[in-house]
Formats: sequence, structure tokens, C-alpha cells
Amino acid sequence: MKLLGFNLTRINVEKRKDLFSDIKINNNLNIIDVKVIDQSVFKSKDEMISVHFKYVVSYDPDAASVEMDGKILLGVDSKLSKDILRQWKDKKLPEDFRIALFNIVFRKAGLKAAQLEDEMGLPLHIQMPFIRKEDGSNQAGK
Repeated sequence: MKLLGFNLTRINVEKRKDLFSDIKINNNLNIIDVKVIDQSVFKSKDEMISVHFKYVVSYDPDAASVEMDGKILLGVDSKLSKDILRQWKDKKLPEDFRIALFNIVFRKAGLKAAQLEDEMGLPLHIQMPFIRKEDGSNQAGK
């Protein structure tokens, strides 16, 4: 599977409260649609799959939200493409494909969400690396 494109089509960030004590931050990813794209203009043995998704970070209870809609374009072999489309008829996806797809969205949209959260003064939904000064109690010989 090859990532050929990732585009956000809608972004909405809403901050409804200024204080963020006792909140729960949740991520939600929904796959809206999966379809094969005509690839006659490209010379590739892979088929192109377009995936429409919605990614939401919610700050509960009703403190804020970050919502994104987007599309991913993937190159997959024809056997996998047929399996994806067959399972999608029941709104399911092959497990390996679904895991890879979710990882792409969480990485790409998650980074964008973190940037927007920072700009809006919201707590980040992911933990960032944090450096602390050593207090000396863990050092050998002291």
C-alpha cells in the first residue's frame, strides 16, 4: 500500500469554555466512504483507493472540539482492492488495511489537531516530550 495523497477538506475548531479542569479528551475516527478512483491517466499496476474520513478530538463535557474531514488516496494491488471493496459493502475493512489507514490518519490529522489546539489555547490531545531538570537523587555515588 502506498500513500499517494492526503487532503483535509474541512476543519472546525471550537472552544466553548476557558477552564479545562476535569475534562476527558477523546479521539474518534470514522470512515465515511471507500471507493476506487479511475487511474487511466496514470501508468501504474496498482489500483487507487480513495478513503473519505472524519476525525474528531472532543473535550468532554462539551468544552471544545477539533473536527476534520479529509480524503486519502492510496495505491493498492488489485487483489487487496477487491477485498477492500467487498468488505466495505458491509462497512468493514480488512484488518491490516484498517490498521495502516488509521495510523496514517492519526499521524497526519493528529499533528494538525495538535497545532490547532496550541493556537486555540486548548490542552493537547497527545503527550509531547517534556524535559525536566534532574534533582540529583538518581545519580550514582550521591
